[in-house]
Amino acid sequence: MKGRIDTDMGEVVIRPEVIATYAGSVAVECFGIVGMAAVNMKDGIVRLLKRDSLQHGINVVINNNRISLEFHVIMSYGVSIPAVAENLIDSVKYKVEEFTGMKIEKIRILVEGVRVID
Repeated sequence: MKGRIDTDMGEVVIRPEVIATYAGSVAVECFGIVGMAAVNMKDGIVRLLKRDSLQHGINVVINNNRISLEFHVIMSYGVSIPAVAENLIDSVKYKVEEFTGMKIEKIRILVEGVRVID
């Protein structure tokens, strides 16, 4: 489903892929996040996504102009997972709501792996 915003001049429609790309770029800027992950359900293999494929690690559901996000992330080794997750939630919630004009209903974070960063 697409997000719709009515204005005096007409209607604005936001595709979920646009929200996923923006949310992914916000997420990788957060301290402790190495990147977004793609999970191969058949093999159970997790791989780090490149910067231009960030939306594949994020699921976006829009229902009555309320956004639910699910992130598949890889975190840095040695960071506090709860602290990084809270920072990610706060950053994404604020920036995506400002960007879209819609409210965030739920953010779910799935830590798919941990990487040592040089």
